[in-house]
Amino acid sequence: MSTPDFNLLIALDVLLAEGSVARAARRLQLSASAMSRTLARLRETTGDPLLVRAGRGLVPTPRALELRERVAQLVQDAEAVLRPAEQIDLSQLQRTFTLRSRDGFVENFGAALIARLEQDAPQVRLRFMAKLDKDSSLLRDGTVDLEIGVVGSSASPEVRSRILLRDRFVGVVRAGHALSHGAITPERYASARHVLVARRAQGVTTMDESLKALGLEREVTTIVGEFPAAMALARASDLVATVPERHVSAQQHGLFSFALPFDTPPLVVSMLWHPRMDADAAHRWLRECVREVCSS
Repeated sequence: MSTPDFNLLIALDVLLAEGSVARAARRLQLSASAMSRTLARLRETTGDPLLVRAGRGLVPTPRALELRERVAQLVQDAEAVLRPAEQIDLSQLQRTFTLRSRDGFVENFGAALIARLEQDAPQVRLRFMAKLDKDSSLLRDGTVDLEIGVVGSSASPEVRSRILLRDRFVGVVRAGHALSHGAITPERYASARHVLVARRAQGVTTMDESLKALGLEREVTTIVGEFPAAMALARASDLVATVPERHVSAQQHGLFSFALPFDTPPLVVSMLWHPRMDADAAHRWLRECVREVCSS
């Protein structure tokens, strides 16, 4: 079955509204002969004469009268689809956005983000999900609207991203820990007992690589899956936790933090979304709110 010419809908709408080939031609900026040929195509396509001569004018057939309102609505709907998105009324926006992030984002930025959204769109709701992997299929299928994290080499090339902040790893220990006094050297850091944050078995971390370059190796005695858990253990024991500085700053109460005594690559935190949401006005507004909160 051949695909119908949807341009005929526009011509049919004008013909039925004007009831005249000549007036329809002027409205569509066509010649009278071209408009007559279009009417002939419409008659062939619909299997109905649509407009028939009565005296010096044309009158619609029952089929044409049946189609008139439906065709007019179809044309209006098509024009609305193809029209650029209108400015949204945030005060009336009712929508729930799902954000997926690793631990630390909600604790540090969640309250400020909620307050920022409430200023413009009090009926918008946020749903936070834990980021357990780097699978971007949740962005693709719409389960997640926005993802916060480090863009890894496994990220899908179709996903859009924008940098939110640049962070660095720091060490944290309980108040009174030996590392809370005196200069911290690579040797002192490496000789302490460490808690490692890892969700699954993984290779050497950037901290381990930096220490290895100095001929040192740290002793990891405990492995946990989240930074808050590592910090809780550091707060209640002699373990050293190495965590992102800004990402978990709100959770460092009662802990002594220190810059690592060796260089490590910066931690670049970005927001990621699927390109199908690029032009969505509400989603663009959400992305700008997240950017503002993180940059402040």
